[in-house]
Amino acid sequence: MSKNNSAERCPWCLGSAAYIAYHDREWGKPEHDDRMLFELLILEGAQAGLSWSTILNKRDNYRRAFDDFDVRRIARYDEARVAQLLADAGIVRNRLKIAATLQNAQAFLAVQKEFGSFDRHIWSFVGGQPKQNRRRSMKQVPARTPESDAMSKDLKQRGFKFVGSTICYAFMQASGMVNDHLVTCFRQAQLRAAQ
Repeated sequence: MSKNNSAERCPWCLGSAAYIAYHDREWGKPEHDDRMLFELLILEGAQAGLSWSTILNKRDNYRRAFDDFDVRRIARYDEARVAQLLADAGIVRNRLKIAATLQNAQAFLAVQKEFGSFDRHIWSFVGGQPKQNRRRSMKQVPARTPESDAMSKDLKQRGFKFVGSTICYAFMQASGMVNDHLVTCFRQAQLRAAQ
């Protein structure tokens, strides 16, 4: 958490200490580690139809269940492992989302092979630098953008699942490809200065 507990934050994070910690430490911070990018992409897809707090509360369980998001191991999961995952109450037990995680691992490895890293490819959708937005209210934050539309189209063509434009934009926000902290939030200026 921020040293200044009274600091103004984006209103979406004020529901719990876990939400505040995620907001203050991770959300919007530029991420370039492939393992972490894979984790964020999978978690954003797992969120589809659910609240982010549900996924955030299950994040440690996801890390345990999916071998700390080791993409090479996940790409080799078999039906027996899928059955174990479907029986794991610590994660969202949705067959389509679990199958998508396995398929996405294989597609992710193909992107790494083609571009040298997933990071190199995915950050190309914002020209390699975080897009600094200056939104004053949550009403101004879009659910999707032309960049997320392009990312979604590209990832779908490469075989990824649960990568619609809205999921891609949430991923872009989480991984710091865009800085969507409101201008009133202390993190907006911190992340802008860090760039």
